[in-house]
Amino acid sequence: MSNARVWRALLGVEHAVIERVEIDDDGDDPVVVVHVRPGRRQRGRCGVCGRRCKGYDQGDGRRRWRHLDAGVLPVYLEGDAPRVACPEHGPTVAAVPWARHKAGHTRAFDDTVAWLAVVTAKTTLCALLRIAWRTVGSIVARVAADAVAVRDPLAGLRRIGIDEISYKRGHRYLTVVVDHDTKRLVWAAPGRDRTTLRRFFDALGPDRAAQVTHGTADGADWIGDVIGERCPGAVLCADPYHLVSWITDALDEVRRGVWNDARRTGDKQTARNLKGARYALWKNPQDLTDRQQVKLAWIAAAHKPLHRAWELKEAFRKVIAVKGAHAGHLLDDWLAWASRSKLKPFIEVARKLRRHRQAIENMLEHDLSNALIESTNTKLRLLMRMAFGFRDTDALIGLAMLALGGYRPDLPGRAS
Repeated sequence: MSNARVWRALLGVEHAVIERVEIDDDGDDPVVVVHVRPGRRQRGRCGVCGRRCKGYDQGDGRRRWRHLDAGVLPVYLEGDAPRVACPEHGPTVAAVPWARHKAGHTRAFDDTVAWLAVVTAKTTLCALLRIAWRTVGSIVARVAADAVAVRDPLAGLRRIGIDEISYKRGHRYLTVVVDHDTKRLVWAAPGRDRTTLRRFFDALGPDRAAQVTHGTADGADWIGDVIGERCPGAVLCADPYHLVSWITDALDEVRRGVWNDARRTGDKQTARNLKGARYALWKNPQDLTDRQQVKLAWIAAAHKPLHRAWELKEAFRKVIAVKGAHAGHLLDDWLAWASRSKLKPFIEVARKLRRHRQAIENMLEHDLSNALIESTNTKLRLLMRMAFGFRDTDALIGLAMLALGGYRPDLPGRAS
């Protein structure tokens, strides 16, 4: 086997001709420089669309691309970077088979960085590959964009979940869309308003939007309005977790009102006991400790309105646990009870639930919730801590698509 074939197999460089290999020790540390040129069939192609084009000029001359290390020495591929005259994109740097367009690293290096960014710590990655964390962000965004261009994540969407998540101080949010069937993240963009969500449906297109059958959301009007506007045939389902949180907030508002009344009347002991009763009221009955059960019994005997609020909370939990037509009748009974409970927070939450009545009934009938997207948001928060230091949101979204969208590349030379 010739030296060129050995080096081509060692470096994993396909469709390229290796001219020579040398050690460059002019700098502080020696590096391996591999002089390459594209194979005959890969020459003279546009770097953007890959179309074969006429030559334009020699560009900026020879350039280098960072490759994976060979042993203890960094490796660079060096070759000409001429420009071609593309009818669509104009004068463009010619494509090379070993690197993506406008990249300073080889495909193998990019894919290795993207794989490691998902599975390991950033300090380990940066030390192992001798690069800065911001460089990792640029590579992640590039690899994710390349993968999405090859396999459209919006293809075949039928049941979607939509939510927003904060990614930075100052009310900076991402709108996130997941596929309930594949359980993968399919789209994310900065912002949390109607304009942002319409960008998703613009990318989806009217034909594919018409094929969406179900949507889940947390009750935000801007999500429901846009789904109704772009997917009129889709069934919008409320999220039971957020519904219960509305009820729990109403319960806590009643507790605070009773607590404030005790403070105003100078009953310090009652105020102290009510302040410590928060978790006894919040937790599910089967999870209460002996001390919390005693606290709940004291509330039932001494504070009837607060205990009535707790009974409303527990009754609502049972309503959403029942599916089918019977759940609708139970919901009617609960709304009537809350409306005549003489508890202002529950009267208001009953009005709010009536505004979302159709979405609640859809949730009860189709047994579809936002649990998947809440799980996705939990994983996104971990990725956000990892992505601290990235220059822009493209890198964060790229990392999310690699980790949660199923676009993580294989390690060079290995297939999953």
